[in-house]
Amino acid sequence: MSLKTKRLLPGILLIAAALAVTSLTGQEPVDQGDARVMITDAALPAIDRGLRLQDTLADPGDPVSLPLIDGDRSEPQRGDALEGSIIVKFRREVDREEAGREALARLGGTRIERREFTDWDILHIPVTTDVEAAAALMAERDDVEYAQPRYLNHQMYRPNDPFYNLQWNMTALDMERAWDIQPGATSNVIVAVIDTGVAFRSGTYRFNSRFPFRLVAGGPVYPALGQVDIPFAAAPELGARDRYVTPRDFIWGDDEPLDMDGHGTHVAGTVGQLTNNGIGVAGMAFNVKIMPVKVIAGEWDFIFGAPNGGTDDIVAQGIRYAADNNAKVINLSLGREQGGPAPVVDAAVRYAVGRGAFVAIAAGNSRERGNLPNILGNVSPTLSGAVTVSAVGKSLAGAYYSVTSPAVELTAPGGDLRADSTGGVIQQTFDLDLLQTFRRPVAQFGPPRADSFAYYYFQGTSMATPHVAGLAALLFQQGITSPDAIEEAMKKFATDKGPAGRDDEYGVGMINPRATLRGLGLAR
Repeated sequence: MSLKTKRLLPGILLIAAALAVTSLTGQEPVDQGDARVMITDAALPAIDRGLRLQDTLADPGDPVSLPLIDGDRSEPQRGDALEGSIIVKFRREVDREEAGREALARLGGTRIERREFTDWDILHIPVTTDVEAAAALMAERDDVEYAQPRYLNHQMYRPNDPFYNLQWNMTALDMERAWDIQPGATSNVIVAVIDTGVAFRSGTYRFNSRFPFRLVAGGPVYPALGQVDIPFAAAPELGARDRYVTPRDFIWGDDEPLDMDGHGTHVAGTVGQLTNNGIGVAGMAFNVKIMPVKVIAGEWDFIFGAPNGGTDDIVAQGIRYAADNNAKVINLSLGREQGGPAPVVDAAVRYAVGRGAFVAIAAGNSRERGNLPNILGNVSPTLSGAVTVSAVGKSLAGAYYSVTSPAVELTAPGGDLRADSTGGVIQQTFDLDLLQTFRRPVAQFGPPRADSFAYYYFQGTSMATPHVAGLAALLFQQGITSPDAIEEAMKKFATDKGPAGRDDEYGVGMINPRATLRGLGLAR
């Protein structure tokens, strides 16, 4: 199941011709044969329907328009210095008045300006003079201690994405100053998003829904749709097709990991949403390559008869596939809270770390439902290079749903919509009221659309985990390439929360990207 509190995968009930009910929860999905066929590789452009203040179908909220936030450069470049003047500091032992007049004459300047609380002069020179060259000429003089252009200063790197001001999670992690050190990694780093798939391509696919179904026992019966053609589009904010590498779908058994749920697309956004492009929101490591690996079946996958469900072996396959295809970071915003141990997944995580991949695992959302930790996260305390991640809300206190467990090693923003309607983690994903038509009354039920997108607040340890994966990608780009060193760096510079030292709610603390990159980063 996806580890989010937005909703849990329901026990979908298919109804055969005789209306006998068969539960798909925990069982192999019904084989409908040729249930997914690509009709055309072409599709209309994706539709962006704006911001949604709620993440439920019943009250999605209205799209809003927010003012753009100007992006600023953090390092001065030509054009960032004022023309027509330079700063000159004459040595203390020289006659400042005489040296100033001589320098002004040498540069063809017009006047010298001196201000209170300063020990330097501003030399006003012709606006046609190259201020870099003029400052360099002055700096060569024996009577000058230093000289420089009058560079303009800005806020540190702040993306111009219009909804960035809604990303309290990025502010809480001091990401603007972290990006000053490592601006989004590069395409040399591959992050595998092992999830419900990702909206990574466009096309029209034909599916076959052969049986009526119920979402829950005793609920209304939804009719079989028969053959339907469904439009898919790539999420505009995740980039072009060439950004994705070696996609794989272990639910349908092909290379088309189409997201039919929205969870994986939202998670991928936190890892690597396009940033500073004047659209939408920002992502942690916005230049990385993304490897979509589908190992979780959503409602539509079950309804259309996908040949596999998200069992432990399927998850393990996905992890090993990512490791074998050069993923440097693996994000697991998934798991289960019931049943026995998962040695096949444990072994896969160990295999991935052994192949050089750092693994981030969601801690689980059942704090108010028995506080049952994600079983897949139990491997991380005994394995350096894999970490289990809990969640904090907008107040930076532990989120009400986030489990406490000895397996928790780090925490990150996961959101808390109970405390604040804008307190979730916002990213682009499918427009849920067009995708989740099975949540409408039966009379309004129909085929889904997967070509329309909106910005939603989700909450959960699923949302916290990709922050850690994103930071791991930034560290990898800085030259910290071994999974155990990445974990050690994160823990060394984490911000302690709760009782002093490690605890079961926050682990060793909340990730601190700026401090981690500044303390151990190698590349500048």
